[in-house]
Order: sequence, then structure tokens, then C-alpha cells
Amino acid sequence: MATKVITKEKSIKLQKKYEKEILKWEKEKAKPKGRYYFAYLVFIITLIYATDEIASQIGTLMKTEIANDLLASFGERSGTFLDLLSILIVPFQAIGLLYRPLADRWGRKTFLVINTFGMSFALFVIFLSNYLEPYFSFFPLFSLICYFLGACMVQFFIPHDMHVVYIMESSPSKHRGKVYSSIKFIANISVMLVPVLRRALMESAAEWHKVFLIPAIVGLVSSFIALLTARETDSFIESRLRYLRMTDEEREAEKKKKDVQNAQGGLIPALKFAMKHKQLRWLYITSSIVNIGFIGTVNYQVIMTYGYAQHHVKEGLFATLEAALEAVSIGDVTTALFMFPVGCAVSQVIMGFISDIKGRKTAAIVTAVNCMIAFLTFTVGSSLGWNPTLVGFLCGASIGSYYSTNDVLIMMIGESSPTNLRSSTMSAQFLVTAVGFALSYIVGIGVPLITGLGNTIIGIVSLALLVPGFIGAFFALMFKTHDTKGIDMDTVTGCEWD
Repeated sequence: MATKVITKEKSIKLQKKYEKEILKWEKEKAKPKGRYYFAYLVFIITLIYATDEIASQIGTLMKTEIANDLLASFGERSGTFLDLLSILIVPFQAIGLLYRPLADRWGRKTFLVINTFGMSFALFVIFLSNYLEPYFSFFPLFSLICYFLGACMVQFFIPHDMHVVYIMESSPSKHRGKVYSSIKFIANISVMLVPVLRRALMESAAEWHKVFLIPAIVGLVSSFIALLTARETDSFIESRLRYLRMTDEEREAEKKKKDVQNAQGGLIPALKFAMKHKQLRWLYITSSIVNIGFIGTVNYQVIMTYGYAQHHVKEGLFATLEAALEAVSIGDVTTALFMFPVGCAVSQVIMGFISDIKGRKTAAIVTAVNCMIAFLTFTVGSSLGWNPTLVGFLCGASIGSYYSTNDVLIMMIGESSPTNLRSSTMSAQFLVTAVGFALSYIVGIGVPLITGLGNTIIGIVSLALLVPGFIGAFFALMFKTHDTKGIDMDTVTGCEWD
């Protein structure tokens, strides 16, 4: 009897809490959007996406300089050791996966602001490390540790991608791909800020820290704008209100009837839901296979730098590889990196239009083929000393196409999930793709390290992983999944393809 009384008291207390939350979301829903709110939202999300892209790419765009400065004692294999150091960051990505599903319960806006602020503050920490180092001369490897902490923070916040959820839930279904790719087009173009800052601020390769300051400031300002102006998405508000307005009996009945389908977020419910439904299950498998070639996306700057440096040594322009690396770092590579964002942006916008016109699966296949062709040509081009502008564009097209393929899969996962689990299923995807990442790192880093060939062999290893990964993903995507073009994000249940 006592147990029933306690249960009743808890039920009453919980109901009051729900009523309070209902009032909160009804008030948010009643806020006027204004005639141009969607255009304004696109502007805000574009700023945030630009911050995310810069934070994602800046470490790779500066990889050779960072490795040679912080890990100079390792010599020519400093880039490989930086890759090994990056493996230590993986636990922070895993922690971030536990954090992301909270957006299915607490709302999208809160995490949009927190993520943008967090990744921007992390960039500021990396910038500041060089200026604080003289005051901590008693602390060995202070600059390296600060870089590592900043990189850990970046990797914690970047996978959350709440701006992607915002785009998907706020865009008209028939234009979702175009809106998404157009925003990412501008975000990718913004990565051009990195080579601009390299040329403006770096008088030597050792001054790489300076490049992190401006992106950090842009991101901090963007997070403040989002805090003041962004509105919670209608899809989340409606989904949350439906759940809060249920009676205890309805929730219990729904839970028994649909198991995890009515869960309000969480990695475990998302994984259980995905494994029970064919569409999501095979999209997860496809994502994992695609990412077997991931190692190439974090080494393109190294491939390009060593390609040009080796070419210049062969041509007799420099006596040593070290001298050539310093020269191409502020010369050919910086020039090439100006066109890198353009190549990325063009490949991204192509994906969006193809996915809305021909379907998601067609878009994924086109971007995968583009990626392999562009990767091969930019690798060969840098080693033969091709024009840096062309090599930079091809490099950007390759990396942009690779991420476009992943973007299509992420979009399909979001479009195949109910609103109350959408952020969680998109987060849980990173757990299953970890298999692909692991294979990529073990082979991509392990082979050069074990054979002693270092950075000079990374391009060949990356291509050898990229091709079979995409071929396997092609068969899984074509024969095991269904297209999601035009799906209604408010009504999709995830059971449509079972």
C-alpha cells in the first residue's frame, strides 16, 4: 500500500513538472517568427556551420606546421606521431556521443549555442598556448599539452552537429537537400579564411598559432547571436509536447506497444531502435564501410606538402627534404589551400541539388566517384609539381566529396528517424562508424609506422583504403536501403521500410 502512495505522489510531482514544461514550450511555440525568419535562421546557421567547418579543418590544414613545431624531435615522422596523438582524442568523441542525445529531451537551441561556444573557446585555447608558454617554462611540453587539450575540446563538440538537425527540421522537404548543401557551400568557402590568415600572419611556419585567433572570435560571436535570435525548431516542440501531454497510462501503453520508439532520446534507445528497423540498420552499416577510407581526410595537407617537397628535391631546387618542406609550407601549399575551400564548396552544392532532383542514393554514388577521381589526381599532381591552384581545387573536391557522401548518409539517417530520436540516432551513427575509423587508423597509420616509410607513403595507403570502402558501401546502399527524398520529418516513424 505504501508503495502505491509513493508512486502516486511521484506521479503527481512528475505531472506538475510536465505541466511547467508544457507552458515553457507553448510559450516558445507562440513566439512570432516574422516574415523573414527562415532567411534569418539560414544566416545564423551559416555562421555556425562556418565555425564548425573551420574548427574541423584548421588542424588538418596546419598539420605539417603543427607536427614539425610541437613534435620536432620525431623528425620526418612527426606527422605520423601527431596521428597517433589524435587517437588519444577518441575517448572525448565517445563522451560527446553520450552528450548529444540530450538534445532530444532538452531541445536543439541549448546545444546549438553550447557547441558553438565550446569549439570556439577550444580554438582560443590553442591560440593562447604559444603566448603563455614563456610563463610556464618550468612545465615541459606546455604548448603540446595545450594543443592536445584544445583539440580534445574541439573533437568533443564538433560531432554534435546540432546545426545540421536545425537545417533538416526547419527546411521545406522538397528543398531540404538544396538548402543544406547551399549553407555548407558557404561554410566551406569560409575555410578559405585559413590560408588567408596563413599568408597574412605567418612569417614562418612556427607562427601557426596565430591562425587560430580570428576563427575563435567569429565562433564566439556566432554563439552569442544564436543565443539571442534562434528559435527552437517546430518539429522538436511538437514532438516534445505530444509526449508531455500523455497520461501515465498512455505513456506506459505506448512504451509497451512501441518499445523504444517513444523514448525521448538516448544512445541505447536509438541503437535498439536502429537495430530493429532495416533502413537504419543498413544505413549504419553503409556509414561504417564508407569510413574505412577516413585516414585520407586527415592527411591531405601532409600528402600535398610532402608531394611538392619531394618534387622540388628531385628537381634540384633544394638539397634536403627539410628545407623543401619549409619552403612549400608558406609557398605552394598555402597557394593550393586558397582553392581547397572552393573545391569543397563546389562538391557540396552539387550533392544537394542531385539529392533533391535524383534522390539521396544517386547523390551518394556521384560524390563517392568524384572523391576517388579527385583524390587520385591531386595526389599525383602534387608529386609532379602541378600548378598549386589546380591541385588545391582537386584536393578540396576530393575531401568535399568524401564528406558529401557521409552527409547524404547522415541526412538519410535523420530522414529515417522519428523526431524524438532523431538527434540520438544521428549521434549513435558515430558508434557504428567507429569500426571503419578503427580500420582506417590501424592500417593507415600502422602500415607507414611499421614499415618505417613515414609520411611519404600515406597517399598510397589512403587510396588503397578509400576504393574498397566505397565499393562495399555502394552495394550496401543500392541493395539494402531505400531513398528518403521528400520524406515528411514531422510524421516519419522509421517503420516505413520494414
